[in-house]
Amino acid sequence: MADEKKEENKDSKIAKVEVDRNLCIGAASCVAVAPDVFELDSENKAVVKNQAGADDDMIILAAQSCPVHAIKVIGKDGKQIAPE
Repeated sequence: MADEKKEENKDSKIAKVEVDRNLCIGAASCVAVAPDVFELDSENKAVVKNQAGADDDMIILAAQSCPVHAIKVIGKDGKQIAPE
């Protein structure tokens, strides 16, 4: 299973997932959608704990679920994928 996950992520179109801590309000919708990717820290702000913890679609959905658009998903081409 771990090897399968590595294969999926090798083909990922995502280069980077960023959380703007100034925008984050700790709603935790990203954690609810992708708990293996995001967590809340001691300040109740979202952080990326493992970018390889979910497939691209799940990470994009988590970013889109943020009510204040604090999560940016950047593609390997350097363009922002989410939020749109």
